[in-house]
Amino acid sequence: MELWAMVAHESESGIVLTRQQVDEEFLGPGDVTIKVQYTSANYKDALAITKGGGVVRNYPIVPGIDIIGEVVSSSDDDFARGDQVIAHGYDIGMSHNGGFAEYARVPAEWVVQLADLNPRDAAALGTAGFTAALSVQALLDRGFTPDDGPVLVTGATGGVGSVSVDILSKLGFEVVASSGKADADDLLSEIGANEVIGRLPEDPSAARRPLTSARWAAAVDSVGGASLAYILSAIGYGGAVAVSGLTGGADLPTTVLPFILRGVALLGIDSANVPIEKRREVWTALGKELRPQHLSTVTNSAPITEAEQVLRSIQRGTHSGRTVFGVAGEF
Repeated sequence: MELWAMVAHESESGIVLTRQQVDEEFLGPGDVTIKVQYTSANYKDALAITKGGGVVRNYPIVPGIDIIGEVVSSSDDDFARGDQVIAHGYDIGMSHNGGFAEYARVPAEWVVQLADLNPRDAAALGTAGFTAALSVQALLDRGFTPDDGPVLVTGATGGVGSVSVDILSKLGFEVVASSGKADADDLLSEIGANEVIGRLPEDPSAARRPLTSARWAAAVDSVGGASLAYILSAIGYGGAVAVSGLTGGADLPTTVLPFILRGVALLGIDSANVPIEKRREVWTALGKELRPQHLSTVTNSAPITEAEQVLRSIQRGTHSGRTVFGVAGEF
């Protein structure tokens, strides 16, 4: 059977994304075959079409770390034809062909049944929304409540950041949103930010201090690097930072002082290898108590054939919010 897919190929000049026909064997191994209805644009997808991006070892590959659609066949009793499902994380879109295709095939232990979310909303959340939910839940699990003080969210116009602002606001937290985009104030206020500030640190040329005046009770950080170092210095006693990103760099130029003098906790958030039972629990929460109130406000739509254009905007740092790609019927 011939199938359509957007396939990333490596050349001397870089990585190109090409619409082409593939055979069914190209889908790879798995117990569950999914007719893809939607996928979405993520930072890892942008890295997959970046020379030296570090997430794909061997090309060609079908990118798309989010797969949302309908089961068409399954050898696993937990899934039946017609089930609406999402699969993301693990090796999807990196070493296992992903969601930028008419069909995808994955192991059953990577698949989550959709219950309280329709497929498009699940795609609008995707890996970014899942990471945001993990980050917020990590703070809740440590006992943080709105009475503890403001929570900072960095990279607030990005996928993880915007959904984090939305969820935290819904839960009653005072949210301070940090963004480098000059025109972000209205959008971030609309989705629940009480205050909008620029990139951190505000003065990059200032001497780094391991501790500064406490400004926030906790933070959700998707930036890392010097920004995270500054945030750690400004978290109040007993606070915590849930960190999931490194767009600002992988180095962390700080000292142990925030940890041993203020008892600050650094909570690493990994969305790729979360065990499937916890993954399913978080998706249940995203359909209920952690469901964002303003998802449509931060979500754009595009056909899958425009994926490369959208992913290049993520590379340039000009992309905001979430972009859902319609797949069904677009090839």
